[in-house]
Amino acid sequence: MAEIPGAFEQAILIAIVSLRDDAYGRAILKEVQERLERNVAAGAVHTTLERLERRGLLVSQLGPGTVIRSGRPRRYYRLTSAGVRAINNARTTLQTVWRGVSWPIRSRA
Repeated sequence: MAEIPGAFEQAILIAIVSLRDDAYGRAILKEVQERLERNVAAGAVHTTLERLERRGLLVSQLGPGTVIRSGRPRRYYRLTSAGVRAINNARTTLQTVWRGVSWPIRSRA
């Protein structure tokens, strides 16, 4: 089986899927923070985006500059077919691991 992305990588991949055509750095950061219900460093998101792109799970392209950004372009991300397979495999693996376990788990102490 292919390598399964880690939990933070999965959060980023899912954020990109959720954001569709609006998946750029700051929007991804906000979406990941909402999903994880905690603050996340922007640098951690950008480092992870670069790593996922090097691994072939993402591709990016520069969009047009905006007035709000003083003419600087935004970098937009989307999953590759390998990225889609990776996130689907991650979910399937997690479901398989949890199969037969009642939730929530209760302490026996």
